[in-house]
Amino acid sequence: MKKDTGKTAIITGAGSGIGRELSLLMSKRGACVIVCDLNQTAADETVRLIEDSNGTAEARILNVSDYETFQNIVNETQEKNGSIDYLFNNAGIGVGGEARDFTINDWRSVLDVNLYGVINGITAVYPIMTKQKSGHIVNTSSLDGLVPFPMHLSYTASKYAVVGLSMALRIEGDPLGVRVSVVCPGRVETSIFEATKLINTDREKTMKIVNSAPAITAKTCAKRILEGMDRNDELIIPSAYARFMWGLERFAPSVVHDIMRFTQRWVSDFRVEK
Repeated sequence: MKKDTGKTAIITGAGSGIGRELSLLMSKRGACVIVCDLNQTAADETVRLIEDSNGTAEARILNVSDYETFQNIVNETQEKNGSIDYLFNNAGIGVGGEARDFTINDWRSVLDVNLYGVINGITAVYPIMTKQKSGHIVNTSSLDGLVPFPMHLSYTASKYAVVGLSMALRIEGDPLGVRVSVVCPGRVETSIFEATKLINTDREKTMKIVNSAPAITAKTCAKRILEGMDRNDELIIPSAYARFMWGLERFAPSVVHDIMRFTQRWVSDFRVEK
């Protein structure tokens, strides 16, 4: 395991799921972890788990769509700890349903967190890292950022954007000493799907489809993310299922799109008119 004693990691969405597991693993590597989450109780619980293992952590309440708060947390952390060595832009939300039923607020709520949350973190941290001539930014996208899944277009749009943003920033950051990686998991055993808002769609039937996809645990996902980060991988795809679907999209996109059309017709049967 790589040692990060004396280094600082800011992790968003760290109150549960992948973010919590990343926090625990970074703490075991010796880093001071700034646990950021919208939920105070969840953030405090992550900190407690870290401290129970003799790690160092601090909970901060953060809505990643709030740039000023994000910037304040970054500035205070840099002033206190002297550097910011890692930023994990991990927070994310989703809205499911057909695009014809989305309101503009359904689009904005997802893009504000999944895209502008990443942009806010980069804007706050990147100048510090370029001045240090070191640092690693790890942005969480999704398999939905590599393969065009229907039924959650705002989520898919945000995740495609995060992939492109990350790859372009990686090129800019390389000569300045800043590394950038983007993570594209498939299904991970977290609460994000249960928390996802569904519009005019039968939740029970939809969740059966979602849960039928192969999944990995959040702990396994976090471990593979850090392995990819240590290799300085541009694109980190933690699960075999996600790697298979990405490969199929690259080499036989018409096959993937036919699968998605079939899925769309199937899921359309779950539509609930209101």
